[in-house]
Amino acid sequence: MQRAEFEEIVDEALASLPEWVVDRVENLQVTVEDWPTRDQDPDRAGLLGIYEGVSLLERGVDYSGFLPDRVVVFMGPHLALRLPTDGLRAEVRTTVLHEIAHHLGIDDDRLRQLGWD
Repeated sequence: MQRAEFEEIVDEALASLPEWVVDRVENLQVTVEDWPTRDQDPDRAGLLGIYEGVSLLERGVDYSGFLPDRVVVFMGPHLALRLPTDGLRAEVRTTVLHEIAHHLGIDDDRLRQLGWD
């Protein structure tokens, strides 16, 4: 799969977000990279995505002038799953939702309680 096609899948996932989520997103950039760096995935666990920033719950009144937080979706690990296109779309959507949940302040423990691990 070419990068442009993968980016379209990520765009579809973003377009499918519920309006209440979109309304709460603030100062966030979503990007696609080929593979995580060693700093992003030190254990080489096959990270599909990552949230880098300060969640909305952790931002204080002095939060201003910061570069956008980032959600990074990694193309290589997704393609390595060798899923059919529909399965890949579903996995990318899950990754996007998971990382945006971190932006909203929902941690991994709560995501597990919600069945999103």
